[in-house]
Amino acid sequence: MKRVLKNIFINTTGNKVRLGEIHFTGKILEIKFLSGEIDWSEISTIEKKNGFLRNLNVPGSAGSIDFIDGNYNLVIPGAIDPHVHFDTPGFEFRDDFEHGSTAAAHGGVTTIIDMPCTSLPPVTNGKNFELKLNAVRNRSLIDFAFWGGIRGNDFCKTIDIEKQIYELIDSGVAAFKVYVISGMDTFTDLTYDRIREVATILAKTNIPMGVHAEDKNLVVTRRKQFKLEGKNDWRAYCAARDIEAEVTAVSEIIKIVRETGVRAHIVHLSSGEGLRKIAQAKQNGISISAETCPHYLFFTQKDFENTSIRNYLKTAPPVKFENDKEQLWNGLATGNLNFVTTDHAGCIPEKEKSSGNFWEVYGGIPGVEHRVPFLFSEGFLKNKLTLEQTVNLLSTNVAEYFGLTSKGKLETGKDADFALINLWKTQTVNSTEMHSMGKYTPFENIKFNAIVEATVLRGKTVMDKNKESEEKTGYGQLIKIKNI
Repeated sequence: MKRVLKNIFINTTGNKVRLGEIHFTGKILEIKFLSGEIDWSEISTIEKKNGFLRNLNVPGSAGSIDFIDGNYNLVIPGAIDPHVHFDTPGFEFRDDFEHGSTAAAHGGVTTIIDMPCTSLPPVTNGKNFELKLNAVRNRSLIDFAFWGGIRGNDFCKTIDIEKQIYELIDSGVAAFKVYVISGMDTFTDLTYDRIREVATILAKTNIPMGVHAEDKNLVVTRRKQFKLEGKNDWRAYCAARDIEAEVTAVSEIIKIVRETGVRAHIVHLSSGEGLRKIAQAKQNGISISAETCPHYLFFTQKDFENTSIRNYLKTAPPVKFENDKEQLWNGLATGNLNFVTTDHAGCIPEKEKSSGNFWEVYGGIPGVEHRVPFLFSEGFLKNKLTLEQTVNLLSTNVAEYFGLTSKGKLETGKDADFALINLWKTQTVNSTEMHSMGKYTPFENIKFNAIVEATVLRGKTVMDKNKESEEKTGYGQLIKIKNI
């Protein structure tokens, strides 16, 4: 049945918007504009917006059509988070697909790409892909794709790494994840030489290689020494995983990309110097990209002094310094960072975030619910990003990079995936209201000047703050990527 999303503002270019409506079924059929192009500044307050609407003569629509009233909010293409750990199957004592996907929908996200390492068995071959798919079948509220993984555990004479890679490509994975350093016995890291082997194989395809880039030798050597000295606080942890560790690994990956031609992507980049290396490599025509996360854009190591959020803020790599924050924001504005992800990795904080020994604290933040309002609030509304850049970083760039051809744009023929964003209303983050299993966040009590009011996936509401949603858990579908 044809439906209409009406009374909405749609971004055109830069900070320009137009009032319009979208006609759709499961796909977008038509976009109609009902006003000329105006600058955001003309509607940036409730008073300005109401004044604009009073002076506008908008024709009514036929009453027989099924409407969704956008209440004059901004509509963007459904956000896509390509870096989450929803932990099904195997680590569901921390989180699961039901909770993770529900949190995502409440955060304006219509599609996620789940990581291969926090699954048992990890998604490292075709058989394990099918086991993963069977485990999450009918358990996601939103659409999803999978990363494939290549781990050190599999580098032995009896396993054909290239065969496993092509099995996963045939299964439709979006990309492959490797670690320069890993803390997981079930998904160990690779040496640079082994990463080079993997890159040589992947260079024959169009599929990206995502890299957790912190130099193992530097981190392990320092960690061992600090522990011998009895240093077990956040300062020791951050010193072990410092800027040098990230930059060293990034530099080695750039060399590998230069040698092999693989598409490489640095996940959760945390430092300005790492970004500088990547930007320089891109200028030289090297096929490397990077992402960052909200915690690197908001917090610094000074925030570890706040005992109420100290353990909640632990991630790998750790947050850095004020200068790094500024450079990462600049990287988003200049296009040297491709998108903002969450690295969503929750736990039950009472069990794994409570130790006084910082080495023992679980490293992960359940951020999928907060990324969209964060980026609008801290990026767009604080003039660090244009409206168009914000949308691209949350959706369009991700869809284009990973080959999600039906997602990422408000365009005829694309999936009818929408997030309705209220940019005239504030919210204070309250962890008790979160929808992931672990209800904790370092953003506790932070005010966001944006709210996700509703989320629509393939034409059906999967989250609406004001009324019951049309679809329930199980509506989400697997997206298989064609990468060769």
